[in-house]
Amino acid sequence: MDNRTGAEFHFQALRPDLILDAIESIGIFPETGLLALNSYENRVYQFRCDQGIRYVVKFYRPHRWSNEQIQEEHDYALALAAEDIPIAVPVVIEGKTLFEYQGYRFGLFPSIGGRAFEVDNLEQLESVGRFIGRIHQYGAMQPFKYREALTPAILGDESYRYLRDSDMVSSSMQTAFFTVVEQVLDKAKQIWQQHTFNPIRLHGDLHPSNILWTPDGPGFVDLDDAKQGPAVQDLWMMLTGDRQQQLLQIDILLEGYQEFCDFDAKQLALIEPLRAFRMVHYNAWLAKRWQDPAFPMNFPWFGDIKYWEQQTLAFKEQLSALNEPPLSLPSFN
Repeated sequence: MDNRTGAEFHFQALRPDLILDAIESIGIFPETGLLALNSYENRVYQFRCDQGIRYVVKFYRPHRWSNEQIQEEHDYALALAAEDIPIAVPVVIEGKTLFEYQGYRFGLFPSIGGRAFEVDNLEQLESVGRFIGRIHQYGAMQPFKYREALTPAILGDESYRYLRDSDMVSSSMQTAFFTVVEQVLDKAKQIWQQHTFNPIRLHGDLHPSNILWTPDGPGFVDLDDAKQGPAVQDLWMMLTGDRQQQLLQIDILLEGYQEFCDFDAKQLALIEPLRAFRMVHYNAWLAKRWQDPAFPMNFPWFGDIKYWEQQTLAFKEQLSALNEPPLSLPSFN
């Protein structure tokens, strides 16, 4: 689907009065105003209802996911919560979790309070690894039926083609940028094809901002990008710093993870290919969403020649990373 169509402008009609009417249509009555939360793909707002309960309402971007895909996301969250996994779940009202009002699809979630998860806190990291292991233990039991798979074709090739056709890359940088992106994708796909893995149901976008630290430990949010793929996808975005720091972090994560779920150490070789695909996909995502007014407002540097110079350098560094030996832990050898 070409996301440069008028579908991008549907959110412009999503004004406060319509949002409030939509919430009231399911029998929830806001007492406070709407606090917009940091979300660009969807529109997400926090409020307190007349019963004193804090909620988050999420309006899904039109034409991105089908009803079946969103419902499968909701059902998966509810199933994980039933396994005592601390994850944000949609509110069930009269047997439904996905609602519609004047063409807008939305879901309602209890607001999870908490502070930022500290990736450099090894105790927190081990606890997060333990819960990811529990998520994957359950996720491996059966596949998704409607959610898409994590593949080089979707994240890499399709994103690359969209960028080439978008005219968002500065003309003077197109040759240098696309040449190195092609090299990165070729190398990433080569590594990917050398490894086989059992795909499982994933969170899909498990970066530190999607984990809150509560008095009871981690709380996981936002299954919007849940998909089928390799287990390491839900681990590698926790890794920061130089190689030695990443080795320590992945060792701590897996120490907790393997209390509940076995991990195939060969998947560590997929970390840099996954990072490469995410880099390409991120740039294509910005290009696809550019006609949504929220994107030029919040990403004003996108399209500037300096940005593409920086991206060209970043992809050159990623090509070097792809040519280095993958992370390897002695305990797995």
